[in-house]
Amino acid sequence: MLDYAALAALAAVIREGSFERAARALHVTPSAISQRIRLLEERVGCALVIRDQPCRATQTGRRLCQHVDQVQLLEQDLQGTLPALAAQGPSRASVPVAVNADSLATWLAPAIAAFAAEHPVLLQVAVDDQDHTAEWLRSGAVLAAVSATARPASGCNSRPLGAMRYLAAASPAFVQRHFAHGVGAASLALAPSLVFNAKDELQSRWVRRLCHRHVELPRHALPSSHAFVTASLAGMGWGLHPQALIQPHLDKGALVELLPATPLDVPLYWHTARAASSLLDGLSAAILAAARTGLLPP
Repeated sequence: MLDYAALAALAAVIREGSFERAARALHVTPSAISQRIRLLEERVGCALVIRDQPCRATQTGRRLCQHVDQVQLLEQDLQGTLPALAAQGPSRASVPVAVNADSLATWLAPAIAAFAAEHPVLLQVAVDDQDHTAEWLRSGAVLAAVSATARPASGCNSRPLGAMRYLAAASPAFVQRHFAHGVGAASLALAPSLVFNAKDELQSRWVRRLCHRHVELPRHALPSSHAFVTASLAGMGWGLHPQALIQPHLDKGALVELLPATPLDVPLYWHTARAASSLLDGLSAAILAAARTGLLPP
């Protein structure tokens, strides 16, 4: 049998980022946390924590943290039917989720906020590129993810959410300055673009479809969907924006499409670990319902 006190210590260290904060969260001493994790590492025969600032889980450590999260969900369901088991009063299960920033900035945040307000959960939301969020689930770092990958990882389910429509847009002044003679490979190679981070391939994908070849783009990196909009309004660069986020600016003429009628539609999928949990099922239902109104039909 696994030592669940030790597993709780491991999960707390990864969640809080340090042994000291984990000790405060569990109301024990840091030395107790350290001893529990050392014994657990001896039991499984490998390191579970990368002792850095903040502390991070090894691959095996992530798997064990995912197991703890799944057990918490099962216990939460059991306490719902057998309240006497909740000896210390109502508890909240931790549900780690990985999502892409554009979904969080548009259709997703209201759905998960409403769900968390009504259910005994503590959502731990991590943000990454939609092409990489599935890896969080595959590694055991999260229990669910919004991803652009359709194929589920082993032990997981995948359901289509719909497609997010992106438009290449910039300020009228920026378009006049950089694309007065048209939007093509030559002008795009000189005009500053915006990317979320090094993983963001949306701009390159749109350009490749337009020009039928790769074009090396000058790039500003801004890891925020709303900062993308602010930067575009200020004339800093052009970028692919969720239509839902910039439609008011398009209507007012503060932003314009680089080329009308050239949207990029990105299909999204909801991946979940196969944990028999009413809480995870409820979160899935809330996500799927929000996607039906916030995304293009799958």
